[in-house]
Amino acid sequence: MPLTSATSKILNDQTFAKMKNGVRIVNVARGGVIDEEALVKALDAGIVAQAALDVFTEEPPPKDSKLILHDRVTVTPHLGASTMEAQVLTELKPFVELAEKLGRLAVQLVAGGSSVKSVKVTYACARAPDDLDTRLLRAMTTKGLIEPISSVFVNLVNADFTAKQRGLRISEERILLDGSPEMEGRVKDGIPHLTKVGSFEVDVSLEGSIILCRQVDQPGMIGKVGTILAEENINVSFMSVGRIAPRKQAVMAIGVDEQPNKECLKRIGIRGDLGH
Repeated sequence: MPLTSATSKILNDQTFAKMKNGVRIVNVARGGVIDEEALVKALDAGIVAQAALDVFTEEPPPKDSKLILHDRVTVTPHLGASTMEAQVLTELKPFVELAEKLGRLAVQLVAGGSSVKSVKVTYACARAPDDLDTRLLRAMTTKGLIEPISSVFVNLVNADFTAKQRGLRISEERILLDGSPEMEGRVKDGIPHLTKVGSFEVDVSLEGSIILCRQVDQPGMIGKVGTILAEENINVSFMSVGRIAPRKQAVMAIGVDEQPNKECLKRIGIRGDLGH
């Protein structure tokens, strides 16, 4: 509840008088929505059995506050954003939209999307698998899978129940990233290809020899490496560059017909800030 002219002291002597004896009051919104003097009187009268507060009209509240010192009041600093749950939510926030959009794309790529009954979601994270709370991402994936083909509105609260009702099984796998170089590949037309090196997307056949060069993306780099290989009589069969952004870190993957010797690799490594 926000603190506005309409909500200021909405809990007061008159509203407390309408309550049954023994109610519990929990306020984690804004201190001004409760008339604190009225709350103390309601506590003393037994109308309010207990109160739990992390917000106050005056913050920090006075040390001699009757409300703070009351034996049936539990108080705590307003630290919701510093809890473990809030920190995890902040960490996951960039992936929330991704999860929903991947779900929407997946259900649209399948003929008769309503026939999808099983989906596996894999999370790769530097956190220990048991420390990764994926409920929000699972809910958003479910939202993306269900909403395009139904009139149901899916949220964090009803996602698992809605999936179960529709016979949709969401399984999850958690992979620990330990900081080692990440490599990905796939088979294309029966030929193995390297598709990812660390954070760099590439597309090179794994037939024959491959030179991987870390570099700073800038004009002339491809030409410099090509010239070195030509001088060593090494034929290039294909080449792919993966980069973070223009003029930033990049990886050049070069397929060659002949295996380069150490001297050739050394020349590549010392030209134009290249490494091999």
